[in-house]
Amino acid sequence: MIRRRIAALLLALCLLTGCGANGAPDAQPAEQPSGETAEQADGQNTSAVADASQMTAVQEVVEEGMVPVSAAELNEGEYDIAVSCSSSMFKIEQCTLRVAADGMTVQLRMGSDAYGYFFAGTAEQAAAADASAYIVPEDRCFTLTPDALDAPVQCAAWSVKKELWYDRTLVFRSDSLPLSAFRSVTTAQSLALSDGVYTAEVRLAGGSGRASLQPRARLTVSGGAVTAELVWNSSHYDYMLVDGTRYDAVLVDGCAHVCIPVAAFDRPLAVIADTTAMSQPYEIEYTLTFDSASLAAQP
Repeated sequence: MIRRRIAALLLALCLLTGCGANGAPDAQPAEQPSGETAEQADGQNTSAVADASQMTAVQEVVEEGMVPVSAAELNEGEYDIAVSCSSSMFKIEQCTLRVAADGMTVQLRMGSDAYGYFFAGTAEQAAAADASAYIVPEDRCFTLTPDALDAPVQCAAWSVKKELWYDRTLVFRSDSLPLSAFRSVTTAQSLALSDGVYTAEVRLAGGSGRASLQPRARLTVSGGAVTAELVWNSSHYDYMLVDGTRYDAVLVDGCAHVCIPVAAFDRPLAVIADTTAMSQPYEIEYTLTFDSASLAAQP
């Protein structure tokens, strides 16, 4: 009889404390804490969610002009891909994109073991979910299934040290992929552009948003190769890097002019521009998109 009473007491204690499996955070509290709302009591363990005071400043990761890129627009294969994150504390060591016939996945290799689980959704959803829905790492690698590149992907990460779920927004950047990754690329050849001089609208994205270019660039087409003359509305750019090659600027009427190759139209192209406007030179990442629909031949 005594043994049965002890067993019953132990079972009741386990139920009240909410035993978690494999070190996972308890998905649902066993009892309603003082002051908890009805919505929180309905399965949402909001005490396990980091609030704004516990997070670093949230960074905007979706840039103006970004257009989602689906798996159907990509060739099957495996590619290194850059990823932007809403938190500077989220250290991603490497990101690999895998495209297959049935869609795409990304594998994030983290720089440490700081995160014990991922969840495809918000931190509040993660706190309310069953542990079976958590994404478990393999050698610090987490696998996600985004619907598209260049689009926000909401996920939550469980901090082992803080024992809290943190909201994260990720954008997997198509401009970091080689052109060979895309099934369709608009080039001078596909547009059947004759050798000559043209102008086209160019859109600049990235950086702090304070820099700007003259809205139309002068393009020279020769043998299928395209060179653009970009005019910065500033004298403080001394060179640009495209695929690791340096192109120096020339000052004309107080503006920096730089001639660079254009590998494709209608797709963000990653470039780096070096500015001397600060206390020391600083290389800034941008993307350029040349609009093929705006091409105009010049006499």
